[in-house]
Amino acid sequence: MPVIRKKETKKPSLQQVRLAIVGLGLVGCRHASAIQQVAKATLCAVVDPYDNGRQEAAALGVPCFDDLQAMIKAKKPDGIILATPTKLHAEQGVHCVSANIPVLVEKPLADNLQEARSLVEQAEANGSILMVGHHRRFNPLIQKAHTLINEGAIGDVRTVHATCWFYKPDSYFDVAPWRKQLGAGPISVNLVHDIDLMRHLCGEITQVQAQATASKRGYDNEDLAAAILNFENGGLGTITVSDSVVSPWSWEFTSKEYSGYPFTAEGAYQIGGSHGSLSIPDLKLWTHDKDRDWWSPMSATAVSSDIADPLVYQIEHFVEVIVTKMAPLVSGREGLRTLAVVDAIQVAAKTGKTIQLTKIDGNQTLGKYDSTSGNKEPFKPTTTNLAR
Repeated sequence: MPVIRKKETKKPSLQQVRLAIVGLGLVGCRHASAIQQVAKATLCAVVDPYDNGRQEAAALGVPCFDDLQAMIKAKKPDGIILATPTKLHAEQGVHCVSANIPVLVEKPLADNLQEARSLVEQAEANGSILMVGHHRRFNPLIQKAHTLINEGAIGDVRTVHATCWFYKPDSYFDVAPWRKQLGAGPISVNLVHDIDLMRHLCGEITQVQAQATASKRGYDNEDLAAAILNFENGGLGTITVSDSVVSPWSWEFTSKEYSGYPFTAEGAYQIGGSHGSLSIPDLKLWTHDKDRDWWSPMSATAVSSDIADPLVYQIEHFVEVIVTKMAPLVSGREGLRTLAVVDAIQVAAKTGKTIQLTKIDGNQTLGKYDSTSGNKEPFKPTTTNLAR
């Protein structure tokens, strides 16, 4: 785990790592804000072909380019952050890797496994830095939970449940019509965060069953899904997601991670073990006062943790990776593993079949179908292989 540092103050005299952002929408602007809070980083350029992006870039005082390759040629940044629509990640990531510029790709890594695998393999073959923006791993809450579980505070992890329910307004979709398209539903856009944390906290996922319902707003994607997950250690998990349900139970509402969301003081995850249970993000550790016995009273210990914006810590880590060439906490290969599970959920929901994430010769390799064209074939795959 990386060492969490306190937020730094800008010192112009420091040698700064020059970062460029591609896509200055909702997430891109948050990255820009995070860069401003990291002493060793500076924003040197933006790529965005739209008027809103140009206006934001002007407000930030940095040049704005219409084309990624033109920006690379003109500015030669030390690192690039891709905060563009998912379908552009693989192509733009290849441009960065080909130029041997470290790149942080927003989650999910790509919109299908074939392109994601190709990008990861190209980065590895080229020796280029490829990092995926699963920023919740940098949250002190998650780092504390990870430590507690690893130290055996709840014993063996037996089960986990994650709730990801919220209501996105119509304006969220209208301002970016790509969000209405197939593949841009809450499974790939939102659940990918939670699946990554389930893997990070509870281990690899080996089997998936799932169901999904079509968008009630008439969009091309789903707006409600549920999945049952089998873990490598024999544990079971359940997870549900919806962007059309009014509720207080989602990471955004419960973690205080981003001030733009209201705080509800509720939980999002419950992880059950053989000696106790842990709720997240409130970090309540539940154990029996004496014997492990359902007749025995239980009590909760509130574990303390810092509250901080993990995007700032993620930028600090990205800068450290660029400077020291250390392996990123969330590598392209890690992002690929999470994407494979999300893809398996998509396949399971479409086919109604149990999807195995199998190992071959002790190694995990990706299946040869993608999450768009492959799943529409009459004989749909029932097995997906996870990359290692």
